[in-house]
Amino acid sequence: MTRITGELGARLGLVTLSGSHRPCPGDRAPGCESVPALVVVAHGSRDPRALTTVTALLDVVRALRPGLDVRLGHIELNEPALDATLRGLPAEGPHADGGPGAVLVPLLLSRGYHVKHDIPAAAAAASLPGRPLRVAAPLGPHRLLDEALHARLVEAGWPAGTPAPGHGVVLAAAGSRDPDSAADTRRAAHRLAHRLGVPVVPAYAAPTEQTPTTVPAALRALAAAGVRHAAVASYFTAPGRFATQAADAAPWLAAAPLGAHPALAALLLHRYDQACSTVPQRQLTSA
Repeated sequence: MTRITGELGARLGLVTLSGSHRPCPGDRAPGCESVPALVVVAHGSRDPRALTTVTALLDVVRALRPGLDVRLGHIELNEPALDATLRGLPAEGPHADGGPGAVLVPLLLSRGYHVKHDIPAAAAAASLPGRPLRVAAPLGPHRLLDEALHARLVEAGWPAGTPAPGHGVVLAAAGSRDPDSAADTRRAAHRLAHRLGVPVVPAYAAPTEQTPTTVPAALRALAAAGVRHAAVASYFTAPGRFATQAADAAPWLAAAPLGAHPALAALLLHRYDQACSTVPQRQLTSA
């Protein structure tokens, strides 16, 4: 499974999702000498494993798209900070239109305050006439996340084939006060249930009024519905307090966070490409 998903990620880094070959930037075709940088925007964590994991993920992104300028910025808690990363971008480009600028891709799985406010505000503050900045969509929901979630579950001991009756999954996420974030996580749970063929209940390590269900409560609901083998799928990009808390509640098996999975790296590049396909402007635009 790991080998197959690794090959999938590598191939997806070389083509668009419609199947056409992507010539830039690795092939350096004529007219592709300068492309926007990819700034991956991570949340940040006090857990030292988080920075190590995100750094490894960016290495996979670079391997999938050789020649692309890939940088990292954090919203909080870790260095480099996002504003410092954006200040470090070239101020002027080589072309009359002001140069390639950068695309900020949130390493976040759903819409929420950081995606709607913090990241666009940082981009707007750092945008210059010669340095256009765009903000891509958050990562989820998406079929590449379904792929990575499934792979992590199988790595943890989930049946590789069709599971026997009595299996179920809790999709453990962070939690948010934003109703759009809650809707995105519910959609991700629905997609994973369709892929696995078992019940999948979204739950939250930090419950709010919009995301009230805790991981233990979701596990109890599955047990009441007759699920005897309940796994916890980690809807987190990297290790941290919430991911650890959710895993500790698992009565059977708990999957690792998405981490440096090739499908996650391919999804970062897909969101980057989507934002690049918009008409370049000299000021901040939203993808």
